[in-house]
Amino acid sequence: MAAYNTISSFTRAFLPRASRLSRPRCAPPASCPIRSQSPRYLSCTVARRTENTDEERKWSTPLAKQLADAIMITGPIPLASYMRMCLTGDIGGYYTGLIEEGRDQFGLKGDFVTSPEISQIFGELVGIWFVTEWLSQGKPKKGVELMELGPGRGTLMDDVLRTIQNFKDFAQSIETIYMVEASPTLREAQKALLCGPDAPMTESKNGYHSVSKYGNIPIVWTESVRSVPDDPNNMPLIVAHEFFDALPIHAFESVKVASQPKSAPTGTPTSTPESSPSRSTAPATNDKDSGPTFEWREFVVSPTPPDATHASLNIPKSEQQDPIPDFQLTLSAAPTNHSRYLPESSPRYRALKHTPGSVIEVCPDATMYAADIAARIGGTPDRPRPRPAGAALILDYGPADTIPVNSLRGIQRHRRVNPLSAPGLVDVSADVDFTAIAESATKVSEGVEVHGPVEQAVFLSQMGIRERAEMLTRAPGVSEERAADIGRSWRRLVDRGPGGMGKVYKAMAILPEKDGKRRPVGFGGSI
Repeated sequence: MAAYNTISSFTRAFLPRASRLSRPRCAPPASCPIRSQSPRYLSCTVARRTENTDEERKWSTPLAKQLADAIMITGPIPLASYMRMCLTGDIGGYYTGLIEEGRDQFGLKGDFVTSPEISQIFGELVGIWFVTEWLSQGKPKKGVELMELGPGRGTLMDDVLRTIQNFKDFAQSIETIYMVEASPTLREAQKALLCGPDAPMTESKNGYHSVSKYGNIPIVWTESVRSVPDDPNNMPLIVAHEFFDALPIHAFESVKVASQPKSAPTGTPTSTPESSPSRSTAPATNDKDSGPTFEWREFVVSPTPPDATHASLNIPKSEQQDPIPDFQLTLSAAPTNHSRYLPESSPRYRALKHTPGSVIEVCPDATMYAADIAARIGGTPDRPRPRPAGAALILDYGPADTIPVNSLRGIQRHRRVNPLSAPGLVDVSADVDFTAIAESATKVSEGVEVHGPVEQAVFLSQMGIRERAEMLTRAPGVSEERAADIGRSWRRLVDRGPGGMGKVYKAMAILPEKDGKRRPVGFGGSI
């Protein structure tokens, strides 16, 4: 294959001058806001017991009632448990337990619009990125596996597969496509798009199976990444777009407490008027070494009091037209199991412990997925590989080099809502800790290195988004209206203004370790 000086010339040489006809028009940014960073509602409201009344409390959704009933038995639950139930619970989970018939989470008729829905070019460039990694790693003739974590409606993978048909040798090297998807409804939508609405889907102990309409490549759906086979002789090419932001987080705050005897009871995590997080109840001692110490306390979820008001919950004025949320965040009165070990898992967190009021967000699931990705690419002592091979591309939003804080958000019908309201009907997400992902990947496997994160605008620009858009607009038969739509769409993806997708969203790559001698395309490298 000929050498190309830039990825833009590479893209122009191989991608056809045709747009995806099924792409819906992109609405103006104001009508479909992205999930940008903003303050979270960490009100340290003192939890009050619900008084028995003759009339049973009415909850906004069946899932809200299930959560409230569970909390009545167990006490306040970690934020991570709340998020997990809201997103993937069996009873009315946002992705897994359809409450509203015909509901679609994605697109203009849903709750939010993602980059692949905005412009086909996004998925095309992800496909090109896979091709460049395949070229850089010796162009293996077989054993390539594509994997997507959280595929949504399948739009991204559809654009990837359509694009790589222009690279016959690469397309023929792909043995299997794995889609990690927990939602039965979304699995059906993905199958219809990638295989055809009438294509059969069979079930086995390994997952659900069908065949792609692009080159008859087998597609396997699994509910967990652990169900995806890990063949050490294969090359996994993995993409995770807006996947990590939906993983449950734990939130903690450092508090200053008086020293207490080691034999003193630790108490319960439930906040009470007598043990507010701002007032320590730890007994003073006469021990000569006694003095203030610092502890991590966990933010937990409990029902809002029946008489709660927007003001008492510190809800912003912009959301006071909405009903009172079903739940609230409170700070545990004593250390919890999670607060004892999760904030101690990284020196980044430990460095903040002695600063009272420091708030951190920790996502154990993210480190687990990062570790699995690293093991598949670089190998580990428990999962050895003959040599590192493969690549992973992570595209999501969050700070580039700081710990996320105050990032919990709720989105419904393209507008910001309280994330603790209408469980199962609201998309709940949080910023991604890219540094934690990098730490986990490099700690687990010595065979990988991490590049980025870089702003999405930088990644897409280096991949040739402008040049690809110009190809599409100049294609025969493209109307002025369609050309203008193409222009608006790609510019929105690289917008670096306040809250712009090109600035808020980041790209990170996990690759075989090369001692930093090779930078991948999109991260300062070239073919």
